[in-house]
Amino acid sequence: MSEAVTTPMKRSKLLFMLRWFARLTILGLVLAVLVIAGVWLRYGPELPDTEVLRDVQLQSPLTIYSATGQVISVFGEKRRIPTAIEDIPEPLKQAFISSEDDRFYSHPGIDWQGITRAGLELIRTGQKGQGGSTITQQLARNFFLSSEKTYVRKIKEIMLALRIEREISKAEILELYLNKIFLGHRAYGVTAAAQVYYGKKPAELSIAQMAMIAGTVQRPSRVNPITNPAIAKSRRNYVLNRMLTLGHISDQQYQQAVAEPVSAFNHGTAIQVGAPYLAEMARRWALDTYGEGIYESGLKLITTIQADKQQAAQESLRTGLLDYDRRHGWRGPEDKVVLSEDATATIWLEALQNKLPVANLMPALVVDVDPELALLYLKDGQTIPLTLENMAWAQPQLSRDSRGPKPEQVDTVLQRGDIVRIRRDDEGIWQLAQIPEAQAALVSLEVNSGAILALVGGLDFDYSKFNRVTQALRQPGSSFKPFVYAAAIDAGYHPATVVNDAPVVFRGGGDIEAWKPQNFSRTFYGPTRLREAMVHSRNLISVRILEDIGIRAARDYISRFGFDQESLPENLSMALGSANLTPLDMVQGYAVLANGGYAVEAYWLTEVRDQDDRVVFAPAPVQHCDPCPVISQRAADEGEPLGNSDAQQREPLVLQTDAPDTAEPINDAAPSLTALPVSDQQQYGPPLPAYRPRVIEAPTAFLVRSMMADVVRRGTGVKAMQLGRQDLAGKTGTTNDQRDAWFSGYNSEIATSVWVGFDNFQPLGRTELGGQAALPIWIDYMRIALNDSPDPLPLMPVGVAQIWVDQETGELTEPGAPGAIREQVAANLLDQLRRREKLYDDEDIQVNPYEIF
Repeated sequence: MSEAVTTPMKRSKLLFMLRWFARLTILGLVLAVLVIAGVWLRYGPELPDTEVLRDVQLQSPLTIYSATGQVISVFGEKRRIPTAIEDIPEPLKQAFISSEDDRFYSHPGIDWQGITRAGLELIRTGQKGQGGSTITQQLARNFFLSSEKTYVRKIKEIMLALRIEREISKAEILELYLNKIFLGHRAYGVTAAAQVYYGKKPAELSIAQMAMIAGTVQRPSRVNPITNPAIAKSRRNYVLNRMLTLGHISDQQYQQAVAEPVSAFNHGTAIQVGAPYLAEMARRWALDTYGEGIYESGLKLITTIQADKQQAAQESLRTGLLDYDRRHGWRGPEDKVVLSEDATATIWLEALQNKLPVANLMPALVVDVDPELALLYLKDGQTIPLTLENMAWAQPQLSRDSRGPKPEQVDTVLQRGDIVRIRRDDEGIWQLAQIPEAQAALVSLEVNSGAILALVGGLDFDYSKFNRVTQALRQPGSSFKPFVYAAAIDAGYHPATVVNDAPVVFRGGGDIEAWKPQNFSRTFYGPTRLREAMVHSRNLISVRILEDIGIRAARDYISRFGFDQESLPENLSMALGSANLTPLDMVQGYAVLANGGYAVEAYWLTEVRDQDDRVVFAPAPVQHCDPCPVISQRAADEGEPLGNSDAQQREPLVLQTDAPDTAEPINDAAPSLTALPVSDQQQYGPPLPAYRPRVIEAPTAFLVRSMMADVVRRGTGVKAMQLGRQDLAGKTGTTNDQRDAWFSGYNSEIATSVWVGFDNFQPLGRTELGGQAALPIWIDYMRIALNDSPDPLPLMPVGVAQIWVDQETGELTEPGAPGAIREQVAANLLDQLRRREKLYDDEDIQVNPYEIF
């Protein structure tokens, strides 16, 4: 066949093939469109609305804050700190983009090159690989889909990514991603990861640390700098190399970053104020109020706790218990193990494995000892030497009230294999210690508002979660007497009233044994003025007073201080503090005396905020006022309660949900997590205060304070004079066999109660009175709590008069007469006193509402 014939045939065949190729291409495109349409029709209706991403509430833990914004505690599995994209440093964004999606700003949500690589991998190996997911795809998967590797999930992921890119900006996508992504060790988002791994904010991270965090994305539970630092470092260097290749860092920055050692360790939550007992109170309140969702709600509870006072309270309580414990001698090692001569550090560490620090008392293993020196191994690998000087206090405890001789050699105190406790003293020197067996509680209130300023419910919350401030029902002993004296003054007694301190027997009926109350000293002092009875805590006088005014009348009156009347005994033992009360009960009662007679209800919560920092609940404040605002004539005519009407109370804001805006407002004390939003028309602005009622008369509160001030100046609380203040008043308390030791006291701003005792009601020891065991804790705390605060003497209120009395008889006398002393009485008693004794003119009696006593 000639070449001329062959050429047209070839051309014809080529045209035929081109036409078929075009047809096949068109058919393929049609089929592709049909497949895509079919897929979209099949799975499109199942896809969630990406608009919810704009309103997404990232799951964050419940956080408890002090009054000034320091973190007290965090509750919840997920550590997340939502952060705006503008607050995330550029190099950190670049680290994630370089390692995860370097075409993030140019692709439409999916990276065709990555998908092609995944397809070729499937053809080559038959295995489904990572799939080249973009940041947008990862975001879609994290918010809406599971992480299972199936074709259906991948199809949905691609479809969602395309939709997200159409509807949300790149900056919004990156912000959601960097806040949502899991990065290991319960850290969700870059800010939480920076805190967990490095204890820093994102802006404080080095480039190497940023690359390390970005490198955890693929396998965060296994490849992170804590769990597997070597592999994590290799992954970090890969991220740094990608940043260098893409021009995000210079060669010098790269070299410096790859040379940086791995410095990460688990910083946990950045607790700034140690108040775990208060934090648990807050958690329980939130759980009861909002339900189980609190742990992922992002709620912020702002408390009344003041950081400096809380720290002082915790340190004072621990110091006081350690001092008590040392006074009663060395009880021996906490535990003991047998160590072979060739035992290694690995075996030493195993011996300490289950021993945790308690109140900064570190567990230590004695690995070597001789007469002059002991070597103790700590869990962090340190070996600490202790000499005889570091354990000079460790006389062996023979009983709660007796000790053996002082140690003369180290090896008489410690033996190889002993597990003991050591602590650093104020100078940083390690000392032998032991976990105190006794416990204590301290609570401090602002006396006018009732705000809890500091609260410590025990030695160490992790060691014992029992909150002795709110849960320990103990007898207050003589620290209860001020309430009995207040009842007596209200019934007509005054500080110069003379009561006979003499034996008395109260006979019971039938088989009931007669009761013979005693003074602590087992001595009787005869006729005694009420003031002196308070100063020296005379038991018999309190009993005689209560018998005179009547138990029923006294219980009614004393319940005004906030005590549940059912907790007050219906017998004369109430005069000696036999009621079962908590330290919180006691400090509330003392606050009434401190503020001049107004009711006090302790509180710890000031407001609740959501994770966007909007106030969702703020209890209306209840304030003490002196004088109170004048009520309007209209309100008086209508009987409207001052400052406490429904019209004045702010409806609590509630947490936002996806519910419609047609809901009714929530009127409960606090909203639930599922509560519906309140419209703007239903907001009444900040709540107006309600005012606390007066529960005892101002002269009564003043006169009791005057007597309690003498307790501090020259009585059982005289140690408090070391504070160098003139405005303090307080009272010690000790119960039978010294099972409880108390000191409660106050000035015009702060009331504080301290209790010390054993949870099992064992005796503290015969010398451990309130002034010995509890008062030093109170002093150490109040030294910080009242630092730089004014020190004025209280003004005499209207209704108090100053008179001259004979210090022996308590009768009126002339100024300058032998034994004449000044005294204060309620002015309404003047006529009664004049009738009893006409010794001087009325002008010698001073009734001055502004005179300082």
